[in-house]
Amino acid sequence: MAKHITLIGGGLVGALLAQQLAKRGFAVDVFEKRPDPRVAGFTGGRSINLALAERGLQALREAGLADDVLQRAVMMRGRMVHTRDGRSGLQRYGVDDSEVIWSVSRGALNMLLLDAAEASGVNFHFGQSLASADFDGRRIQLVDEQGVSRELDAPVVIGADGAGSSLRSAMNAYAPLGERVESLGHGYKELEIPPAGGLSADLVGLSGGHDQFALEPHALHIWPRGGYMCIALPNTEGSFTVTLFLPAHGPHPSFDTLGGASSARAFFEEDFPDLLPLIPDFANDYDSHPVGTLSTLYLERWHLDGRALLVGDAAHAIVPFHGQGMNCGFEDTVVLAALLAEAPNDTADVFAEFQRIRQPNSNAIAAMALENYVEMRDSVADPHYLAKRSLGALLAERAPDHFMARYRMVTFTHLPYAYAYERGRAQDMLLDQLLRGSTDAASVDLMAAINALRATLPPLPDLRHG
Repeated sequence: MAKHITLIGGGLVGALLAQQLAKRGFAVDVFEKRPDPRVAGFTGGRSINLALAERGLQALREAGLADDVLQRAVMMRGRMVHTRDGRSGLQRYGVDDSEVIWSVSRGALNMLLLDAAEASGVNFHFGQSLASADFDGRRIQLVDEQGVSRELDAPVVIGADGAGSSLRSAMNAYAPLGERVESLGHGYKELEIPPAGGLSADLVGLSGGHDQFALEPHALHIWPRGGYMCIALPNTEGSFTVTLFLPAHGPHPSFDTLGGASSARAFFEEDFPDLLPLIPDFANDYDSHPVGTLSTLYLERWHLDGRALLVGDAAHAIVPFHGQGMNCGFEDTVVLAALLAEAPNDTADVFAEFQRIRQPNSNAIAAMALENYVEMRDSVADPHYLAKRSLGALLAERAPDHFMARYRMVTFTHLPYAYAYERGRAQDMLLDQLLRGSTDAASVDLMAAINALRATLPPLPDLRHG
């Protein structure tokens, strides 16, 4: 008889994990507190646009879903950086169009994953919230939208129920997990640029848009302003989801000081004058969308022996500035499904091994996501950063066996996050030493730099592109 696994959470990570487990012969029941989005419409709430990169794509390939997802995605070649004076320039993510990321709709992706999981034999139960868990009795209590509760046997339960995980709360009450939540102190608010048809042709032409898009579609747009920024990601129908990131509290500008749409409009007129005209429904967007919070979750323990385990954001929620939250969660599903398939009757060892493998990597991407916020809002316009970027690109071209930008390691290979983090730090120190404070990469003797690189760092491991 197939081993039974109960999953709490039918979002992106939960649905993909369920499908992968069902394909390996497990009987899987998924309990999701929200209604079925395929029936009720997607009600995911706040949704910083999702950036799909190689790690997530590899998980989708293993699930047989990558092609379907890419048909619903928009390619982004790099960061289009917009300065205060209205100029813009593209900073590529990779070396060419084989190294791009993809903007995907959370709702459309979730529904596709639900369909795939059901086709693999997964049983979904919507409108079912976890009320409590009896870990000694290996039972859970669920409550539906009418407040009716029921109890079920759940010998093995996995929580993929996000940063506000109910299963994590139950586990932590039973045996403390060493939970630590670090708030970034910054929040975000979503706005929208409509498809080009909703704007004047002159405005679209000036902003660099074409076809149905009001801006260049194949880029992640950034308006860096030092301690804060706006970004915009393309959607398949031609709109862009704009996200304003600001300090939550403190002196101007912060969400505290902006208040309502009128003061926010004055702020945009001053700091984002080329962006504001592209958001015709600015006042309604600003006043109707809540300020989202940004935090990093750290746990000392992800599991309760072989009875319960946390994955994805439930175990290691991060800030969104490396576009890796979903990709990291999808990578979790690949590792966990493979481990469980090898030892389906030894969940205690599997869960411990899963944490041993994944925790150093989740800690590394959490740190890199925090660093990337500073890079996006500030460094992308900094001359020293740009010089290091240029010198790094020259070294990557001339000595690809020894140098690869950290962003490329994270985004376009399967190298462990922890390796990319440490290697990136070592490479960054070397670039600083080679430049000696200069902001001109051309002033560095390239052959001497390559020799120093090869003498200082070992060759890169197998890069394992997808």
